[in-house]
Amino acid sequence: QKFLCSNCHNILKKALQTLCGHRYCSACLTWIVRNNKNAICQKCKEEDPNTLGEESLLAEDRAFGDAAINKEISELRVHCVTPGCSWSGIMKDFEEHQSLCEYALIPCHTGCGHVVMRRKLADHLENGCVNNVTVCQQCQCSLASSECQKQHQRKREIKEFPSIGFDYFLWFFFFQQSHSTSSASKDGCCFSEVGCAFRGSKEKIQEHEKSAVGAHMLLLLQHMRHLQGSLCPKGFSPRPELSLKSAGKSTCELQLENKLHVFENIVAVLNKEVESSNLEILAFRRQSELDQNIIRGLELKIAELHQCLMQKDAGLSSLHKSLLFSEQASYDGIFLWKITEVGRKLQDSVTGRTVSLYSPAFYTAKYGYKVCLRVYLNGDGTGKGTHMSLFFVVMKGDYDALLPWPFRHKVTFMLLDQNNREHVIDAFRPDLASASFQRPVNEMNVASGCPLFLPLAKLQSPKHAYVREDTLFLKCIIE
Repeated sequence: QKFLCSNCHNILKKALQTLCGHRYCSACLTWIVRNNKNAICQKCKEEDPNTLGEESLLAEDRAFGDAAINKEISELRVHCVTPGCSWSGIMKDFEEHQSLCEYALIPCHTGCGHVVMRRKLADHLENGCVNNVTVCQQCQCSLASSECQKQHQRKREIKEFPSIGFDYFLWFFFFQQSHSTSSASKDGCCFSEVGCAFRGSKEKIQEHEKSAVGAHMLLLLQHMRHLQGSLCPKGFSPRPELSLKSAGKSTCELQLENKLHVFENIVAVLNKEVESSNLEILAFRRQSELDQNIIRGLELKIAELHQCLMQKDAGLSSLHKSLLFSEQASYDGIFLWKITEVGRKLQDSVTGRTVSLYSPAFYTAKYGYKVCLRVYLNGDGTGKGTHMSLFFVVMKGDYDALLPWPFRHKVTFMLLDQNNREHVIDAFRPDLASASFQRPVNEMNVASGCPLFLPLAKLQSPKHAYVREDTLFLKCIIE
């Protein structure tokens, strides 16, 4: 049962497995989905109609190729069930055999309506097909190919055996005429032996022979019938289809007729090959359409997986930021900020590429105010280009509704001397009327602090160790 399609109940072809676990041929599933809106798996209905769920809905993009079952099917041992055929092999070779089986019944490609074995198709076309006709090049009549061949065979027999043909009687007559002791006189027609009574001068006789060809042929025919009894074999009877026209055929014309017949046979064979090729092309096109449907389904799945992956990446990024924040966050109102690559970041500030830097957020207490620092390495406002500016920023926090506003705590800034000799310290108390210290409406308020925190010359002076190994430390204390 596992090798049978849930729809057609035949051996699976390009098996697809649905979300409910049942298998369908690729073509069957495509047909069901295209011809039924919200198609339900028939097997699920048969097994237990009360358990139908979303996974029982059929859709091309909700099914996937079952490579394992396809491989098992391709290796099954099978035999041809066509009467008379003894072929046996594996399933993957069976389709090729079906297109070549000599015992398979196929319709005649001429459209005559007959269904014959593949091995007997050639005999049918030659002897029994009413649509397999050709136009005889001699008599211009439409005949079956076998009848046309018989007509040509009769004409070849007449050519090969002149003893029973018209050419022989002409030869016999002229032989008799040249050796007879009773030959015509010089002023008589050369056909006088068969009854022509014309006489005249040599010029008139030549003109008469050219103009009276038909009459002379009739006289010869009568003479031929008279001599038939003594010259023809017993039982021979002249064939009525022989005519003066056929008697006058040249060897060259007969050769051309033979070649034409050969070419007609070649064209018939090529037509059969073209018909077979057209059937194969049609099959390939159908298979290509099925493959394109599979490809489109896979592309949709890939797009869904890509979107899902992007969402997971965004989630991971958010988790990474949260983890980084939890590692760097301070909850006692004292925050130490380590800034690396000071030289590059100072140059970016000078060029305007990155004017300022924000510190990670920190808290004044476990459930206190959320704040951060903002530094302009090349200065801002009145200190731009001459001083390093340092500002304090009140941010929107989770517990703002429980805190008193405006923000009233004293803020102390420190730039640490890494030799522990001369730290730079500056402090201020908030201006309660300033919007910078009111409860935040947006993510953060306007920064407020010290635009002239430290001259750049002092920052870079070799006498002090504010920057060492391209790193500096800023400290903020909230009382």
